[in-house]
Amino acid sequence: MQSTLVQLLLLAQHTGGAEHQQEAVGLAGLYEKLGWPFFVNIFISIIVLATIAERVIFLFTKFRVNNKELLAQVRKLVQAGNIDRAVKLCEAGDFPVFRVFRAGLTQVNRGEEAVVTSIEEQMMDMAPMVEKRINALWSLANIATLFGLLGTILGLIHTFGALDRVTDPGQRQQALARGISEAMNNTALGLGIAVGCMVSHLLLSEWKKNILADLELNVSKLQNLLTVGRPQG
Repeated sequence: MQSTLVQLLLLAQHTGGAEHQQEAVGLAGLYEKLGWPFFVNIFISIIVLATIAERVIFLFTKFRVNNKELLAQVRKLVQAGNIDRAVKLCEAGDFPVFRVFRAGLTQVNRGEEAVVTSIEEQMMDMAPMVEKRINALWSLANIATLFGLLGTILGLIHTFGALDRVTDPGQRQQALARGISEAMNNTALGLGIAVGCMVSHLLLSEWKKNILADLELNVSKLQNLLTVGRPQG
């Protein structure tokens, strides 16, 4: 019984060691087949996915406020002369549009110029927050394409180098297939990342434009309300 148990333990250790060695050989073989530019593009793809996820989460969480509804509530309070309640309303959440509205409301008693200046300063601070890292997707697309091209060139260099060294027809065919595989895999990954970056840039840019356009429209209405339509006295 004990000898059988010992044999099973030895067999398990041997199997685990063989699997670990096979995995190491597999990774080394994968690196040899695909080349280092392929793994650089894998890293770039992780950066791209992280950038897209961060932008989507940020824009969705920070700009989900209904600007038109907020303006309607502020308008009622301002027309009723309840500026303090309008300010408290805009202090209810940590959203960029709330900060813009609050900036204008807090300067009402200082005159039209103070209101306009305060609102414009907040808008200038907010625009870069919305646009942040979106344009970087174009640069990442170009970098991924170049690394894919580099991997393609290296694959062709390896192919012709192997063909020059090998004389056996079977080995020459194998070397040719391996080199072409390396070249095409790098090309496909680089172009795939680039296409993903471009599509994401297009969608995020359109989303960004809609956010800024809607915000500017409602902020302009607020500015007119505070400088023209507010009851005097």
